[in-house]
Amino acid sequence: MLRLQGGQVESLWDEVLPERLRELPDDLAQIDALLRDEALLAPIEAHWQREADARGRSARDHGRPTISMQTYVRLMVLKHRYGWGYETLMREVSDSLHLRRFCLIPIDVEVPDESTVRKLTRRLGPETVAELSRLVIGKAQRETRFRCRAVRIDSTVVEADVRYPTDSGLAADGVRVLAREGKRLAAKAGTQARMRDRSRAVGRRLRAIGRTLRRRTGEAKAEVLALTGLTGKLLQASIKEARAVAAEACAEALALARSGRAKARRRAASILRSAERLETFADRAEKVVEQIGKRVAGEPIKDRLVSLFDPDARPIRKSKLGKPTEFGYVEQLAEVTPNTKRGARGFILPPVTAPGNPGENELLPLTVAELQRLGFSPKEVALDGGFQTKASEQALAPLAPERTFIAGRASPGSKRTQRRLARYRVGAEGRISHLKRRHGLRRSRLKGAAGERTWTGWAVLTHNVETYGLYT
Repeated sequence: MLRLQGGQVESLWDEVLPERLRELPDDLAQIDALLRDEALLAPIEAHWQREADARGRSARDHGRPTISMQTYVRLMVLKHRYGWGYETLMREVSDSLHLRRFCLIPIDVEVPDESTVRKLTRRLGPETVAELSRLVIGKAQRETRFRCRAVRIDSTVVEADVRYPTDSGLAADGVRVLAREGKRLAAKAGTQARMRDRSRAVGRRLRAIGRTLRRRTGEAKAEVLALTGLTGKLLQASIKEARAVAAEACAEALALARSGRAKARRRAASILRSAERLETFADRAEKVVEQIGKRVAGEPIKDRLVSLFDPDARPIRKSKLGKPTEFGYVEQLAEVTPNTKRGARGFILPPVTAPGNPGENELLPLTVAELQRLGFSPKEVALDGGFQTKASEQALAPLAPERTFIAGRASPGSKRTQRRLARYRVGAEGRISHLKRRHGLRRSRLKGAAGERTWTGWAVLTHNVETYGLYT
């Protein structure tokens, strides 16, 4: 059951507290004034309505009541404002009178469980968070003096929550996961097919690879390839057994479903969910085996899988000294500002992304569409040197900017204007660094493309909420 507003925050216990403990600090008070607007909860309400339409039954008025959506939004803003995990967030809010008051949680009420907030974050998804950011920006346009004069656009990599991938390491993960899921499914369905755990066999090959690499000789490379090929064969054997277990479990589930008893049907549904999960991991493991085969044969690998648990993450080559290759997602950020002075701070539009490793100009039309959606027509546009001149001019044509600056490219205008726009564009690097250091944009802790977009959306929303306080 949906609950947008919470109950009364004040209680008799508050009367005993000193006045300074009942007042929020200035920074939290500014954010509190913004988040009290009930219109900001409209995207969440619309999401629940879409869920009700898809399921054919209302989730707004039936089922167990959720936590207040006002409280949930405030908890997520605090999470990305201070860089806390879910458990740390609940502990800090529970122990702080100011944070309790900010989150609209009375003193005599327990804070929500961390799993409640985590599941709600997955449930609402990225589009709802993006719409929240649009409402905050629109509110700034209406109720403050914010006017968009310039926009700076740059792309960055949001790392996936994965370790550095190797083919042999992925094979070891596949063997371990298939054995675990296969054994669970076999026990649940009572199948005759059994899964063999080949983790120890793969572990021996991994240790042999480590010893071989330490020799640093020309022969070591051929030996490593041979050992990697052996890990692929072990993974292929596990895949074969996993598919046999899944097929037998599905047959058992269908037999239970035909029995007509409610308990048997529930058990059949549970078995089918587990079988589908096992098949999903088997499909991903098949891709790892294919990658190992191509690597041993010396063939190029396109659309490489870097994690069994985050299949949407991709290797992204950025040629940085510290991290020449990053594994994750490319996000293009656009910051609209009222001027191009030093230290200019504006609102960040909902980021745009695409699968794989898209170029700057591939994402630029999506950013332009977002600018048009919010009604922005900036006079000046500052771009990174990775943008192409002609493609950028074509993409920016609907905005009709007076001046477009691309770093490292010749463009019309005086030297003074060029220096001003160059300084302004460099500020995009500082803004991205600020988001990564302060709001968790460095690494997404949610798996999958949708999870990464949700994580990035909350980081951007937190920045926009703080920026709104500066303009009021």
